[in-house]
Amino acid sequence: MQKNTEPNKQLFSGFSAPDTEQINRALAIIAQIPEDPHYFRPKGVEVAAILMDFNVDLKTILAAILSDPRLAHLNPKPNIKEQFGETVATLVNDVNWLNKLTVYSLEMTDQPSQTETLRRMLLSMTQDVRAVLIKLAYRLQRLKVLPRESYELRRFIAQETLDIYAPIANRMGIHQLKWELEDMAFRYLKPQSYRRIAKSLTDNRVQRENCINKFIVLLQKKLAEEGISAEIYGRPKHIYSIWKKMRRKQLDIDELYDLLAVRVIVDNLTACYATLGMVHSLWQTIPKEFDDYIANPKENGYQSLHTVIIDPEGNRIEVQIRTQQMHDFAELGVAAHWSYKEGGKHDAAIEKNIASLRKLLDETSPERSRKEGSDEALSENFRSELFNDRVYVLTPAGKLIDLVKGSTPLDFAYAIHTEVGHRCRGAKVNGRIAPLTYTLKSGDQVKILTAKEGGPNHNWIDLNLGYLKTSAAISKVKSWFKNQQQTQNMATGKAILDKESQRLGLKMLNLAELAKHFHQPDTDKLLEAIGRSDINSRQLAAFFKIPELEAQPTPIQRKKPETKSVISVEGIDNVLTSLAHCCSPIQGNDIIGYISHKKGITIHRKDCENILHLGPEKQTQLISVSWGAKKASYAVPIVIHAFNSQNLLNDVTQILAQAKIHISNAALDTHPDFSALLNLTIQIENTDQLSQVLNKISQLPNIVDVKRKT
Repeated sequence: MQKNTEPNKQLFSGFSAPDTEQINRALAIIAQIPEDPHYFRPKGVEVAAILMDFNVDLKTILAAILSDPRLAHLNPKPNIKEQFGETVATLVNDVNWLNKLTVYSLEMTDQPSQTETLRRMLLSMTQDVRAVLIKLAYRLQRLKVLPRESYELRRFIAQETLDIYAPIANRMGIHQLKWELEDMAFRYLKPQSYRRIAKSLTDNRVQRENCINKFIVLLQKKLAEEGISAEIYGRPKHIYSIWKKMRRKQLDIDELYDLLAVRVIVDNLTACYATLGMVHSLWQTIPKEFDDYIANPKENGYQSLHTVIIDPEGNRIEVQIRTQQMHDFAELGVAAHWSYKEGGKHDAAIEKNIASLRKLLDETSPERSRKEGSDEALSENFRSELFNDRVYVLTPAGKLIDLVKGSTPLDFAYAIHTEVGHRCRGAKVNGRIAPLTYTLKSGDQVKILTAKEGGPNHNWIDLNLGYLKTSAAISKVKSWFKNQQQTQNMATGKAILDKESQRLGLKMLNLAELAKHFHQPDTDKLLEAIGRSDINSRQLAAFFKIPELEAQPTPIQRKKPETKSVISVEGIDNVLTSLAHCCSPIQGNDIIGYISHKKGITIHRKDCENILHLGPEKQTQLISVSWGAKKASYAVPIVIHAFNSQNLLNDVTQILAQAKIHISNAALDTHPDFSALLNLTIQIENTDQLSQVLNKISQLPNIVDVKRKT
């Protein structure tokens, strides 16, 4: 039997006829849900009714109604995307995800970094920030019906509200929600303290109102005489904030002076300071309680004048003076930015995100377009600019790890513990085996598979292979190699050197010349440095020269001085530069310039250790550079031996295509034991490029050997 939806329809008056028709269709779907007297959770209609007080748009109301958890049990389920559009369907999915999230634990209360990471994760994984607003309304309604639940569940929900959701409401600037969430959660957690403060406020309410009214009448009269237009009203104090101040100052409620508070809204900046002067001339002030947040705004952009006066009866009254624009910023929109980076600097990008969020939440904003897609663009702007550099990943125990975007399971392992990283041999992501080069996404749950003994692999610090993204993890791997015994490092270095020379088809190596090139006192120290990864395979390849690759066409005439390079500095050719010895860049490498006071512009690889670890003050000396005319390419034959021929040619050609290397000839020979030899002729510019591509091919599954054919 279908329920009567008329009372619900009355909740959503004020919309246009077409909008009302959509709301009625949503209510008709909800009306199909059978009544259950034992259902104590929030209903979508109740949540939507709360949101009507926040002047939200139609899509938010529809999503609130249709995210009712009971809809999951309807058969057949309604097709929300088909009936109400993609935006509403996406919002509903996000709200349902937020309602099912079970990451929080009571232990997080004493772990501020974990609660902060969880707040960031909630916003970063939500496709549309309006879903967060709906979730906050769900939580408020959840608190309203919480008395029907068990004592343990009440305390858990209340503590989660104070740790996660009230701070999100605060940082989004939705202060009415913040105060209600805090006061209701506090009521469940500290019922005796709540009742005591509430009773004190009630007992003294008449006295407080008389005191405030006298202040307002006198100030309004004096401002009118000076021609200053002002809106003055008493500012309510909230029970949870009073309790926090009592604890912080170790005072009883009767000793708190700022239970009396007045806010003055004026037209402009000049009127703010004129009003302040008027207040200070009419009443005795407490100088140490004066704060000028207009001249010195808070880090989140908040602006206002704060002062405390003493009236003739000895009452202390806190007075806030601000313009309407300052008030709107603090109360109506997003009042505080999301401090997602170290230092939490208030910059232009943050301001842009604040504006975007306010437009999303404010239906009456003149910038708000009625065209389909405008809301999505605003929401995407918020997410892409605010969360484009972080991912939030879970351990099997539910601990949140904050990582740089692009991080891998191996980065995750090193973030957990250095030894976990060193002994990592595999990973499961969301219960499935994943490669160590897998790019993690927010919300992934990662389990690291470790060996009892062992250490890192040299391939892990080759940036081209994609095992590690974070500089901290790369440093830990390098430190491990440096700490190995000299004999082991020398043996490892010899093996790496032999492998690289065999791969490139070089039969005779002059170790003494190689040691001299890398500023090593002898060949033993050279091998040790290679074994410790102080010298990597790319630096070796930069030294090795394959004659047919390095031979240059004989120039007709060259009158340019030898000191001129083929480097273009910010688009200008023939600038005097020199190549850095630490990373030995060669044509084809990604490079960057460093302005030295003594040597002019030094050219480094972008992945050079010295560049990656520059301090903030020296990063200003970096300059954009590029190679000049491109080198000619040369045909180089290579041979690949594999266990299995399946997908071999396809996998190899994909690597070569990504490296933009042309294949001029290919021949695949398979054998009865399923092994295969793949002979290719590829167009290579230099030895370093050849080394890189051979190294990448060697990482493919089933590869036995890959080398230049001589």
